[in-house]
Amino acid sequence: MFIIGLGTATPPHRYSQQECWTTLKSSDRFGAMTPRAKAIMKKVLTGDNGIATRHLALDQLNQAFETTPDALHARFAANAPALATQAAARALADSKTNPLEIDALLISTCTGYLCPGLTSYTSERLGLRPDVLALDLVGQGCGAALPNLQTAHALVTSGNYARVLSICVEVCSAAFYLDDDAGVLISACLFGDGAGAAVLSSAAGNGRRVKWKRGGTLLKPADRDLLRFEQKNGMLRNILTPEVPALAARHCETVFAETLSRTNTQRSQISGWIFHPGGRDVLLALREKFQLSAADVQRSETVLREHGNMSSPCVLFVLQAALADHAPGGLWWMSSFGAGFSCHGALLEVE
Repeated sequence: MFIIGLGTATPPHRYSQQECWTTLKSSDRFGAMTPRAKAIMKKVLTGDNGIATRHLALDQLNQAFETTPDALHARFAANAPALATQAAARALADSKTNPLEIDALLISTCTGYLCPGLTSYTSERLGLRPDVLALDLVGQGCGAALPNLQTAHALVTSGNYARVLSICVEVCSAAFYLDDDAGVLISACLFGDGAGAAVLSSAAGNGRRVKWKRGGTLLKPADRDLLRFEQKNGMLRNILTPEVPALAARHCETVFAETLSRTNTQRSQISGWIFHPGGRDVLLALREKFQLSAADVQRSETVLREHGNMSSPCVLFVLQAALADHAPGGLWWMSSFGAGFSCHGALLEVE
């Protein structure tokens, strides 16, 4: 399978962390918060957490305080199909693919729920054929991009689907609200909105050749409660614990080692690193575990700095940046991780 086109999209409004802090301080909601909650928000929004700006599906920042279940659902329903369609249209253009050539559509999300799913709305907007195989994949959190691509690989290599459109879209602002829980507060300060899309094909495209060689995955249900969503009072509630960075690095290294072993690949052959930028501390843990330089994770750090953690689309933003920067070819390692606790990786051969 070949990745022959990539596209990304974000909401039009981009806010600095300082703007977020200024708006929060002047809000009625801030006055009702506990001193501990105020201190957490100040530390994350004004401190050095690797994030400078985030794109949010908010015309004005004070809309972030509209947090009834109906308001949050409306935010997801209005923005998720639009972002998914925009990213997909760019991936189709990048790959010079006519929408009618797409045989299957896979969309991953975890920040909202629609029935029929996002594939219904996105396929309609893109003008895909009515007989396209449409699969909505939910509940995989930040790590969803890699299992989505692995599913596309299975479809393409079956011989029944020549071109597959893979999309990850998250409206994290549709899961924002404030209470006294540290995980909820930190999440509201770190996550942004966006979508990433890829066109996968059984044949190489006209651009830079990116071949999917082998994927790997690891699922650790025993660690499930350290990173996940739960439902409370009709809203998604992010469970985010301090153990996540070390956990992500350890599981990523396991998937990496197993994939290298199965492909008879030496670590010294890896020339590029495409990591999901889950946060500053996550990237630091990955650098330490893999013994990498700052340059090795520079693109992941840039995506985090400019967009925050967008959950599942993030790793596609990093891959797109590496290709746009004409990063040296060879074997690249791409990895994502998230709720489950799950970790995924893929060995890519880049021309």
